[in-house]
Amino acid sequence: MPDTQNRLRAVVAVPLSEEHCRLIETLEPRIDLVRDHALTRPMRGPADWSGDPDHVRTPDEQAEFDAMVDSAEVLFGIPDVEPAALARTATANPALRWVMTMAAGGGSQVKAAGLDREQLDRIAFTTSAGVHGGPLAEFAVFGVLAGAKGLPRLLADQRSTTWPERWEMRQVDEMTVLVVGLGGIGAECARRFSALGARVWGTTRTGDPVEGVDRLIPIDELESAVADVDAIVMTLPGTEATHHLLDDRILRAVRPGVIVANVGRGTVIDEAALTAALDDGRVGFAALDVFESEPLSAASPLWSHPSVLVSPHTAALSRKEEERIARRFADDASRFIDGLPMRSVVDTVEFY
Repeated sequence: MPDTQNRLRAVVAVPLSEEHCRLIETLEPRIDLVRDHALTRPMRGPADWSGDPDHVRTPDEQAEFDAMVDSAEVLFGIPDVEPAALARTATANPALRWVMTMAAGGGSQVKAAGLDREQLDRIAFTTSAGVHGGPLAEFAVFGVLAGAKGLPRLLADQRSTTWPERWEMRQVDEMTVLVVGLGGIGAECARRFSALGARVWGTTRTGDPVEGVDRLIPIDELESAVADVDAIVMTLPGTEATHHLLDDRILRAVRPGVIVANVGRGTVIDEAALTAALDDGRVGFAALDVFESEPLSAASPLWSHPSVLVSPHTAALSRKEEERIARRFADDASRFIDGLPMRSVVDTVEFY
């Protein structure tokens, strides 16, 4: 661990406003925060960490940017959010000790960089996991409510100016909601569904209790659990272990009409199996913010399916994200300097 008497040289490798740079310096004065706003790509909107791809550095500017990045002990962001750029600087800079990724699922970006074991052991990688928990949990609640209240039917009747006979909607406070993954996002989902009166179940690998969760389900009992729930909320990261976790086998075991919401990673759901389950009514409604391949192909049947709500991976976006991540970085920098455990450290075996 670094000497607590030393200052920490951190380089801002992605767009970050001067206001938030100064916030970091105020929160942790032991950081020497190096930045050059002229060298990072301009943001196109809130929390656009990769910046405008049409903004191209001159060869001299690229050399200057690389030299700045390679001087870091710590990086705020993977340079330009490009795994290849992370691989380059990890090789060029043996003094690099910590990289904070902007994404909650930043482990996948680290994996894509193809670093060797020496680099993975030398450099700590952290993510922003939990920063996006509130906005994503709100989308999950919105998705389950949309399914419970029959949003597609309401919209279809409204568009056709049809006033039907009254019909019964489902009530969230009479539902059992299964949150698959009780990390930062899942815990926020559980808290909100519990506040609405739902019975909340959650899958766990640790068995540790989580606020608002009435029953913990071992992940290997998922198939039996889905038969007794009214909604399934997926919050898991994309790893080899979670790939197509919600597959045909699980979807054949669900209670007919179950609502599915995904605010984790698109790869945790087998979209072909989900489409088949939507077609035959095993899944009554699906609210999806993430997909196996993004952007979602125009040929995907999910676009036009009457029981699907498509959100273009935008549910987490918030103007407060930049400040929240800046505060997270400052807090973890304090922990790093003082030799304390940081939050949301990437497992460099499973990359989550």
